[in-house]
This record gives sequence, structure tokens and C-alpha cells, in this order.
Amino acid sequence: MSDTTTDIEGGGQRLPFSPTGSPAGAPDATPAWERVGGIGLKILTTIGSIAVTMVGLLFLTFIIGRVMPIDPIIAVLGERASGSAYEAMRLEMGLDKPIIVQFGYYLWDVMRGDFGVSRLTARPVFDDIVRVFPATFELATIGTIIGVVLGVPLGVLAAVKKGTWIDHVSRVVALVGYSMPIFWLGLVGLLVFYGILGWVGGPGRQGIFFVDIVPTVTGLILIDSLIDGKIDVFWDAVSHIILPASILGYFSLAYISRMTRSFMLEQLSAEYITTARVKGMSEWAVVWRHAFGNIKVPLITVIALSYAGLLEGSVLTEIIFSWPGIGSYITTALLSADMNAVLGGTVVVGLVFVLLNVFSDLLYKVFDPRAQ
Repeated sequence: MSDTTTDIEGGGQRLPFSPTGSPAGAPDATPAWERVGGIGLKILTTIGSIAVTMVGLLFLTFIIGRVMPIDPIIAVLGERASGSAYEAMRLEMGLDKPIIVQFGYYLWDVMRGDFGVSRLTARPVFDDIVRVFPATFELATIGTIIGVVLGVPLGVLAAVKKGTWIDHVSRVVALVGYSMPIFWLGLVGLLVFYGILGWVGGPGRQGIFFVDIVPTVTGLILIDSLIDGKIDVFWDAVSHIILPASILGYFSLAYISRMTRSFMLEQLSAEYITTARVKGMSEWAVVWRHAFGNIKVPLITVIALSYAGLLEGSVLTEIIFSWPGIGSYITTALLSADMNAVLGGTVVVGLVFVLLNVFSDLLYKVFDPRAQ
């Protein structure tokens, strides 16, 4: 059971109470074995939920791969394969067995980290994903940081200055960022900032003269270049990542600022905020300590969903900027009927999405002890 809180005179000051009504600081009479058992049950429940979700995702991706109008045998052997070769490959791939048996084999392989071999690269799909995922992670992380650093203050300011020109401008900025096609923003950004002004690097993750200079340690070129002491490689990587990350950051900013404004308006209209102002509390304390303090929990979900969305939805950005990430990898594989790569990449993206949701649930417990 979790601690609960109660407001004192509606002023936003809270006194913690236990579920029995006694002060939270009182000794907990619950036996230690019972508390440990409760924690263990929560852990098992979380693991079970993740497992069920991933099995469902695997099943859906597997079925989609089977019903697509692409013959996996032709994709491997080519259209000129003989009948005997076709039948031999069909038996080798297990396509003669019932669909549920095929899924069982696929599930077992995935549990062992075997996503099959990519038809395009002739390498294990898992190795390809390990190679390309850091590029997407780096791009989405910087985009999310930009979105949070700019979007949260913008949303708070818009709520505090509701109805003023500041509020109207922030809403227009959010509306444009949320509704404008991201591929169009990418093309315009390349034309203006790279083609005309020359302020940023062009498509790709690095300039052609800096490729493969830095040894791979983390897969994140910004970090690896600093580890190796190659400052010129670092700044070249910055010049290439700043534009696509800013475009993704703008998209994230639009969503985060809009939701932050909505959350803050709800809190600023509450009675405890009015009481705090009547008591003479400073506006900074009213806004940031009390109102903003009460939106941290829902804001965590918004940021986590935004981050997950950038990780899985940066496909168009990666294509426009020739960014060698997992989105570009899955798209190329799909166009080439490389279903092993498509299914493997989809499963990894789904796993990341699930883990981010679990992580946001854990943060709930940090910022709000009642969410136990």
C-alpha cells in the first residue's frame, strides 16, 4: 500500500498519512516477509506483463510477415529458382509446417537472439541492429533533450500568461510543429541551412573524410570521438546531427509544450493555488514549486511517449538526411523484401517502447510515493 497526502487549508502544503490514517512517519507494523513478498510479486507481475506484451508483438509481426504478398523463398533464391530448389528451401525454412508451429520456432529463435540473416547484408539481423541502433538512439535522445528543455518552459509560460500574445505565439508554434509534415521540414531545413547558408553539415552522420576514423566503443559518434580525443571529428558530427535533431526536437517540443500548458492550466485554476497567492507566496513558488510540482507525474508519461515516438518514428527524418539508423534500415529492408530484417527491427523498436513505458512507471514511484 502507498502513502497518501492531504491538503492543509487548500494551500498546497501536504501532510503525509499512512493508509490507516496515522502519520507516515509512524513505524510500519507490516511484517518484513510480507513487504518483501509484495515487492517480489510486483516484480514478477511487471516481468510477466512485459513477456505477454512482447509475445503478442512477436505474433503480430510474424503473422504480418507471412500474409504480406512477398514470397520469402523467392526473396532468398530469386525468381529463376528451379522447382526442386524452391521445394528444398521451403522445407529448410519450415514453411511446410502449420503456422502456429512456425511461430513457435520463430519465438524460440528470437528468445536466443537469433532474428535470422539479412538478405541485403548477408549478416545476422541482430548484428545489423546492434550496428544501426546507436545512430537512432543518439538522434532521438538529442531531439528529446531539445524538446524537453524548450517545450516545458514554453508550456509553463503559456499557461501563466494565458490569453496574452505570449500564449498565442506558443500555441501557434506548437500547432505548426505538431501538424507540419516532418519530411517537408527536413527538406526545407536542408535547402536553407545546408544548401543556401552552409551553417550545418549535409546528409549523413559524418563527412566523407571523417568516416571510420574513430574506433567504435559505444556506437555513439559524439561520445566515441571525445573518448578518442578527435575534436575535429566531434564537431563534424555535431554539424551533421544538429539539423535532424532540431527538427525532431521541434516535433517533440510541440507535443510537450502543448501538454505542459494543459496540465498547468488545470493546476493554476485549483483552489490551493488561489490560497497560496492570498497568503502572499511568491509567484515563482506558486508556479514552480506547487503547480509544476503537481504535474511532474503526468509529464513523465508525455516525455516518455515523445521519446519512444522519436525512436520509432524518425524513419522519414533518417531517410531525408541519409541517417544510418534503424528506421532507415527497416525501410530499406522492406523495399527489398528482406523480411528477417523488417521483423527483427520491428521487434526491437517494440521492445524499446515497452521498456520506456516500464521506466516511466518506475519514475512515477520516485516523484509520487502514492503510486506504489
